[in-house]
Amino acid sequence: MIKTVNLHKLFTTDEVETTALNGVSIEIQPGEFVAMMGPSGCGKSTLLNILGLLDNPSEGEYYFFGTEVAKMSERNRANLRKGNIGFVFQSFNLIDELSVYENVELPLLYMKTPAAERKKKVEAQLERMNIMHRRNHFPQQLSGGQQQRVAIARAVVAEPKVILADEPTGNLDSTNGLEVMNLLTQLNQGGTTIVMVTHSPHDAGFAHRVINLFDGRVVTENFHV
Repeated sequence: MIKTVNLHKLFTTDEVETTALNGVSIEIQPGEFVAMMGPSGCGKSTLLNILGLLDNPSEGEYYFFGTEVAKMSERNRANLRKGNIGFVFQSFNLIDELSVYENVELPLLYMKTPAAERKKKVEAQLERMNIMHRRNHFPQQLSGGQQQRVAIARAVVAEPKVILADEPTGNLDSTNGLEVMNLLTQLNQGGTTIVMVTHSPHDAGFAHRVINLFDGRVVTENFHV
């Protein structure tokens, strides 16, 4: 379970203090698909970074599957991320110098997974995402939809507990965007917890629950039956 209690996040630049999160308390159950919405600057991406152990809050508590992580060091956060959290970004964030296969393999290399097991897991995800025929191509040789499928394969290859997706369809046309949302739904139906930041009411409709933020606070929560 993911749980935050009274999270605050302050950013200070040139003696100007900006409040990005102002007392955010949420709970996300294992296997949920949760969307976070709100206007630009409302704090949703900041919250996603904290949930993904990329940053610490200024104040408050954060429990990641029973472990309190709010004040964890960067090294300890990185160790906890490995194998537990997968990321999908709007801009794909693939490494241009690596092939499709090598991009997907990367998390397993970081985890020092044995070569035979890496091969099995990477090929399984390439088949699952229907991009095995592109395994030796490079990101710049792929369409946007194909790049996002590679990014999703990379995010799930280590079988993480949670997928965090930041505007996963933001750079895609409607057809490829729908395909990506269907893939995320299939992963969720398989038991993966998904937390997604989106501006799209259509994409949010795939989630079980929508958390709406404004000015660094949770203002409403809507449940889909």
